Amino acid sequence: MDPIATFKTNQKAAWAGFAQFENLTATTAPRLVAFAGIGSGTKVLDVACGTGVVALTAARTGARVTGVDLTPELVARARDNASLMGLEVDWHEGDAEALPFDDGQFDVVVSQFGHMFAPRPSVAIAQMLRVLRPGGTIAFATWPPELFVGRLFDLLGRFGPPAPADAVPPSTWGDPHTVRERLGAAVRGISFDRATMRLQSLSVQHYRVFMEQGGPAQRLLAALDESDPPRATALRRELEAITAEYFEDNTIRQDYLLTRATKA
Repeated sequence: MDPIATFKTNQKAAWAGFAQFENLTATTAPRLVAFAGIGSGTKVLDVACGTGVVALTAARTGARVTGVDLTPELVARARDNASLMGLEVDWHEGDAEALPFDDGQFDVVVSQFGHMFAPRPSVAIAQMLRVLRPGGTIAFATWPPELFVGRLFDLLGRFGPPAPADAVPPSTWGDPHTVRERLGAAVRGISFDRATMRLQSLSVQHYRVFMEQGGPAQRLLAALDESDPPRATALRRELEAITAEYFEDNTIRQDYLLTRATKA
């Protein structure tokens, strides 16, 4: 298996347990839906949709929504969520770097903290723009590299196995200058906004334990506990140290970047 394919197989496994975290971004989804101008009748694609947080929020406005994600466990959870909410969404298991849709099929393409984990930004953004109609809107939320979540993912990257040579860290999607370069002449009217999500947590230590319950941190720490316990201890210590910088009044501040542009 080539390195990128292996990387994606590992990603599927790493994100398989993320469903329990879905409510963390429930409050950010309406912000992205409004920022993207989604409303009744809008044909929307949610890329790396996870358990459907944004897709279902958009569907509730009357939009016609399709969701796609690499991880089958998350797509299954998205279907369950749609059934619970009584909403219709067209769910697909698929790769952000090879979207299984026709050219120009959607009015709006969105991603909330999702497409940024595709290893090759140029491939992912080309696919997102390909399936977007001319004059349509692309919009996404990402974590800035210099702030809390971006720093956490960079930390996990330092302690984890080496990524393929052509894989790019996800936090680079949180830099407006980088985003402008990646979108390039394919879009016009690019704009940015900032917003804040506050996660309730009794302590820094509680948040660290919470992170160990699912997602990439769980998988990495479990592997290090078995193969290199001192390194696992060091990772836990650094995770708590970064978290402490953003912890106040039993909340953890998580700032994110919103990007919106029109396909030329």
